[in-house]
Parts: sequence; C-alpha cells; structure tokens
Amino acid sequence: MNHTNIHGEANRKAKPVAPKVKELIERTKSVILATVDAEGTPNSSYAPFVQVGNTLYVLVSFMARHTKNLADGRKTSVMFIEDESATKQIYARERLTVEASASQIERDSETWNTVVTKLKENHGKVVEVISEMGDFILIALQPVKGSYVNGFGSAYFVDENLEILEHRNDVNHQPK
Repeated sequence: MNHTNIHGEANRKAKPVAPKVKELIERTKSVILATVDAEGTPNSSYAPFVQVGNTLYVLVSFMARHTKNLADGRKTSVMFIEDESATKQIYARERLTVEASASQIERDSETWNTVVTKLKENHGKVVEVISEMGDFILIALQPVKGSYVNGFGSAYFVDENLEILEHRNDVNHQPK
C-alpha cells in the first residue's frame, strides 16, 4: 500500500461539496443520541425519530439510560450519519451533528397525537403498541446549532433551523 498517495489524497485542497442537510435527514430513520447524566457520565444510544418543522421527536422508554437524561433536560447532541455501506470514503462520511434542547411532550396533547401519528406512518404499527406503554415518553429535540460534513474540506456550520450558516474553511489540515 502506498502511504504517500493516501497522505497526499487526504491533504490536497478539496473543493466543498454542495450541502444536502435536508436530504440526509429525510433518508435517515434514526438518530444517534449523546446525553449525559446528573454526574456528567456520557451515554450514547439511538432512537427512531420524526421531524415536524425544525423539531425532532423521539419516543423513548425509561428502561433506556438516555431517556432520564433527556427527560431531565440535560445537554444533548444528535447525529445523522451516512450508512457505512453507502460511503466512498470512511473518513469522510456525510454527517450532521446538532446540539439540541430536550423537553418532554405531555401525553395525549395535540403535539403528542400529531407526532405519534407521524411516527406510526414512518415506523409502523409498533409505535401504536409502544406509545400506549407507560414507560414510553415523547421528547422534543429543538436544534440549537450544529455542524454538517459531506467530504474532505467540506464542512459547514448549521443554525437552529438546520440551515447552512457558512463554510468552515478557516481551519486547514497540516501534514505532521
């Protein structure tokens, strides 16, 4: 294997690829969740989601560690990431990482009913069963800010509306 070519490929000036944030979200069925508990211990997990407006919603069980962290409104980050089998370069997988504020949605409220209906449409009849279980709660994840990457030299800042703010071209990778 020629390490010089690999090094050169990763360090050459790459042209930014047009961002496709909405498309990544649309083709993703679940988000990776990063939460912290009261002691600051991190936890990562995942949950199927739906998006209504700019808000992401997850229906999660208290049997999972991340649910208490979300219900308590602690800092949260969500990640959408391209499937490994679909990527051309594992180091440059398309991804969107968003800091979000979490809040619990009241059961049987208008928002609850609207979102659970959309979850059923997107994820099937299992939602009908789990939404009736007492340990499942609905969490709204309101984006605050984020980062979108879709290749080498193609990284962007994202706002609370999941819109591109600017290209992150002020940081250049340097050879060792």
